[in-house]
Amino acid sequence: MKLSKKVWLIVVIVIFAVVLGVLFFIYSGQAKERDQLNDRMSLARTLLPGLTDNRQDKEDELTQAESLLAANQAQFPEVVESIEYGEDFFKIAYGQNLYTMAAGCGVDLTGLTASKPTNKEVGPVTYSVSSFTVKVSGSIDNILKFIDAIGTGIDYEPTWSFQLPWSVDVKSINMDVGGGSGLATVKLDIYGYKR
Repeated sequence: MKLSKKVWLIVVIVIFAVVLGVLFFIYSGQAKERDQLNDRMSLARTLLPGLTDNRQDKEDELTQAESLLAANQAQFPEVVESIEYGEDFFKIAYGQNLYTMAAGCGVDLTGLTASKPTNKEVGPVTYSVSSFTVKVSGSIDNILKFIDAIGTGIDYEPTWSFQLPWSVDVKSINMDVGGGSGLATVKLDIYGYKR
């Protein structure tokens, strides 16, 4: 069976139309995707300056926050490095700590530094010894009461007192007084029994 030229022409035109339709469909999909990408890029270009400014503002805020943190950390007492003395010194009998001891005596604890503990043998007993520098402020009477409390190992509360579970050797006291109030720097060694 021989096809006529007209039939061949129609077949070629149909194939050509199908190919053109497929190409048009692919092209229109790509054109739509390209338009969406261009819209996104345009939006990104519009937002970029604002985001850049926002990032710079946030970096400035971070720098200010870090400097504020450093300034505030400088105002607080240094951390006591010894975990043993963190427990012994800050968990004074019945859950009290040095801060509440100071508050119980009516003074403010403004500084605290400590050395690493060392071992000291007294006869058959080994003690852990650490040197502390404690700074307090308040009225002269209250500062003396606080010095007495840490020197004698007795913690004064408004309604009761108790013996603390460690021994203290007060090495030196430096007081700066004026107008009924003062500042005191107390250097002391704390002896804790090693188990």
